[in-house]
Amino acid sequence: MLLNPHQHSLQHQDQQFQEVIQKTIAFFESKGLQKVKDDDSNRVWYADFLQFIKEEKIFAKLLTPSDYGKKGYRWDTWRIAHFNEILGFYGLAYWYTWQVSILGLGPIWMSENEVLKKRAADLLEAGEVFAFGLSEKAHGADIYSTEMSLTPQGNGQYLANGSKYYIGNGNTAKMVSTFGKMSDTEDYVVFNANYQHDKYTCVKNVVNSQSYVAEYTLDDYPIADEDILHRGKEAWNAVLNTVNIGKYNLGWASIGMCTHAFYEALHHAANRRLYDMQVTDFSHVKQMFMDAYTRLVAMKLVALRAADYMRVASSEDKRYLLYNPVVKMKVTTQGESVIDLLWDVIAAKGFEKDTFFEMAARDIRALPKLEGTVHVNIALILKFMGSYFFRTKDYPDVETQSQAKSDDFLFNQGPARGLGKILFHDYSKVYKSVQSPNVKIFRQQIRLLKMLLMLAKPDKEQRKDIDFLMALGELFTLVVYGQLVLENASIYKVDSDTIDQIFDFMVRDFSQYALQLYSKSTATKAQMQLCSMMIKKPVTDKARCGRVWEKSVFPLRDEYMMQA
Repeated sequence: MLLNPHQHSLQHQDQQFQEVIQKTIAFFESKGLQKVKDDDSNRVWYADFLQFIKEEKIFAKLLTPSDYGKKGYRWDTWRIAHFNEILGFYGLAYWYTWQVSILGLGPIWMSENEVLKKRAADLLEAGEVFAFGLSEKAHGADIYSTEMSLTPQGNGQYLANGSKYYIGNGNTAKMVSTFGKMSDTEDYVVFNANYQHDKYTCVKNVVNSQSYVAEYTLDDYPIADEDILHRGKEAWNAVLNTVNIGKYNLGWASIGMCTHAFYEALHHAANRRLYDMQVTDFSHVKQMFMDAYTRLVAMKLVALRAADYMRVASSEDKRYLLYNPVVKMKVTTQGESVIDLLWDVIAAKGFEKDTFFEMAARDIRALPKLEGTVHVNIALILKFMGSYFFRTKDYPDVETQSQAKSDDFLFNQGPARGLGKILFHDYSKVYKSVQSPNVKIFRQQIRLLKMLLMLAKPDKEQRKDIDFLMALGELFTLVVYGQLVLENASIYKVDSDTIDQIFDFMVRDFSQYALQLYSKSTATKAQMQLCSMMIKKPVTDKARCGRVWEKSVFPLRDEYMMQA
């Protein structure tokens, strides 16, 4: 399941994408780890990477919908997911410029403004990057309170005034999709700005890193009707739907970084002796690597499966609107757990400047905090809980969606509302289809959570208590996470030992969050009783652990090391 650039192979007939991947891997491998680290520590703008992207027209090939690009060009979530992983594998800065280009393109491809759409396609072909002007310094992601304004001047002319903050590529994007309000009506609007205009001021880079995360201001910036992408409710829907598409990518960045860090940490530990033993012979070290490996495999299974639901989405099937925030919130926080487990093994080595790990340990913390915090995404996930557990619907089975097609529905999603009305297939079927000991225990935990929601559901005050809801949301998220793991484990033929080892940590995590919910000051006696019943110990099987270690984990010790 883990990416290995030295042996990269995708089961896919898309020759163009295979070439993109191989050339991207070759770019980074020839650059070498030392140069990647030197550029990172010296905060060198990644001009070499952007030049490579330009020469190979990679963003054009992967981010241009088929109606606006050359043969083979398309917006294909399956390709985008795997390219995310490659960039995350080599460094978050490279992934970041790609990610914010995706966000900047979202409102453009969702627009009916054909002039701006063709301009975007031309700029992609020319190797340009894009930006998404949404957040503001005073309000963060509270877009209700945006102060960016567009003031009518008559004859289809306007003046834009305001400031945007934390805007990736804001220093170099010729199309900055900017969100604001009309000064006269307070209607929302999305318009296009160009960093080269003299009324556009790039104030500073607000972060201390290789990436450029801009603060920019518009001072009487002239806007014409033809520069406007969306107005009114369409503007609101466009920016929310853009975030719904883009935040999924953060999980893949985490997967890429964790995979590289895993190889590096295992190689170090397996080739080191302490107290007259190989480090990897210590039982606690084996356990930490086992947990890191199984969490990483689960992360990838979930992210891949969420892509399938994105690609089959329609106005009648919007299940991906639950699965995407699960990837954003849970996969990224699991990435933090993977790094922490590996760091506990390699200890001081994780601080050394010539390791990839030092960079990953710093950057992995960013991903849960971008495109909506963990708390924001849990709050979103909770909107689906009633439908998920109590109002199921029959859907056709969803197979792996790796076919070559443009995912046009993502740019025609309609209103960003009515989440509680979205129906899901019966999650229990996939759980019942797997008979591993720890999946059975996890099913018991799910049953108790469902009983809590029926017999001891949160009262009016608890539903206002964000602290209480966060613990409840973590429990629900684990149920969805496990569903996606099992669906894809069957598709990718993951062996039963690995599945049971994955649910070893799933049972432990569920118990941890049940204890948190039990401990909330507002928890009722009935809720506490059910939470206490949820706290369970996974089945420990030394033979199973030994097989996973010998067949899947330890053989990776010398599989990949990036050349200096």
